[in-house]
Amino acid sequence: MKKIRTIIIDDESPARELIRHYLQDLDYIDIISECSDGFSGLKAITAMKPGLVFLDIQMPRLTGIEMLEVMTEKPEIIFTTAYDQYAIRAFELNAVDYLLKPFDKRRFLDAVNRAAEKIRSGTAGREAANRILSQLPAPEAPVARIVVRTGNAIRIIPVEKIRYLEAQDDYVMVHHIEGRALKQQTMKYYEDNLPPADFIRIHRSYMVRVQEISKIEPYGKDSHIAVLKSGDRLPVSRTGYQNLKKELDF
Repeated sequence: MKKIRTIIIDDESPARELIRHYLQDLDYIDIISECSDGFSGLKAITAMKPGLVFLDIQMPRLTGIEMLEVMTEKPEIIFTTAYDQYAIRAFELNAVDYLLKPFDKRRFLDAVNRAAEKIRSGTAGREAANRILSQLPAPEAPVARIVVRTGNAIRIIPVEKIRYLEAQDDYVMVHHIEGRALKQQTMKYYEDNLPPADFIRIHRSYMVRVQEISKIEPYGKDSHIAVLKSGDRLPVSRTGYQNLKKELDF
């Protein structure tokens, strides 16, 4: 039987040790790497291309969810988390499993067996992970940063460096002070989760950081343009103009 190449990613050493202990009697599992943070975990996944990954959610540098958002490989993923806010129906729907810490060996082996069956049958992959991302609960606090992939590099963009966001079909182009990056998210997600005092929807395709607006100019009949400090000129819809009047009090 071909062994399943496996990576354990968790910032807590006892958690990694417990997973390793539970796996020791499974002769079809080959642990090829252990990582203690999201960046090194993402690097290991890209380089080693495992079939199975045990992935903690709350970690320094990159969270497990942020890793999932930019991961280009397609391993089967078993989330491990101490936060039951993530142990929701989305994780129970299909291919991606989760283990709520502290988990016992029986629950652990059930998850591993399900993952192994999917890997052997060829049904494991990214589709289920994308489904999880689309059904995650809203964050408890406004989004403070956006993690994007540019080629082989991972960039963390603090929200204070964002100039504006532009909808592009099922993606959002994030325009920031150092350039731009494409993110597989919806504009509605950012409208709901970016700090409401800092960002405003000015058009169905544009959301702008309020502090980046230099002036509002008329543009034809009943239409306007937002001129940013960067020189970018963005269309403002009627609804967007009313939003601006309310926010800027003019």
